[in-house]
Amino acid sequence: MDESHPLKILLEGQNHPSKIEGKRYFTWQIKPQNILLDEDFNVKIFDFGLSKLIDKDQSQVITMMRGTPGYLAPEWLSSIITEKVDFYSFGVVVLEMLCGHKNLDRSQPEEDMHLLDLFERKAEEERLLDIVDKYNDNMQTHRAEVVEMMRVVVWCLQSDFSRGPSMSVVVKVVVGSVDVQNNLDYNFTTSMAPRPIAVASHQEDAIGAATLL
Repeated sequence: MDESHPLKILLEGQNHPSKIEGKRYFTWQIKPQNILLDEDFNVKIFDFGLSKLIDKDQSQVITMMRGTPGYLAPEWLSSIITEKVDFYSFGVVVLEMLCGHKNLDRSQPEEDMHLLDLFERKAEEERLLDIVDKYNDNMQTHRAEVVEMMRVVVWCLQSDFSRGPSMSVVVKVVVGSVDVQNNLDYNFTTSMAPRPIAVASHQEDAIGAATLL
């Protein structure tokens, strides 16, 4: 991969089909295993076994928490679910790519085992360059650009989903037409336990979906 490929993955991530024939859906399965690259490094997302297809004007549906631990957005705890749950997962995947580090890597020392914890700590120490993939020459050559991509990742990982960008905004940031939002919250690590969730789908930034306890 040359330095353009991470950028290409970022850009093509927007092609995730959130709208199909008047319906909307969330995949809840954005993770490395479900991202395919062809010989030209064109990106395709597959495995929609957990996806939820709903009418575009439907206000909410009830579902159990679903998806892969480590890629689940904090909204699963608040019961306000929008398309941005996929953008959160996308941010985690991009961070893995930039760092050459799995979301959970048990081969690492305990303090470095969880990538988001490590990322948060290095951000607080202002030492993000420490976690850029050391075995990827292109990442090392373009470390300044990689750190800027990390700021995009942080934006996708905001605990308050309303502060997170849409995918179209992410693309504009990558191509340089929009700046990353300032005053980002780097405290985005959380633990989650399954429970019924109300999924809001009538607008991109939903408000007021109820939790069933």
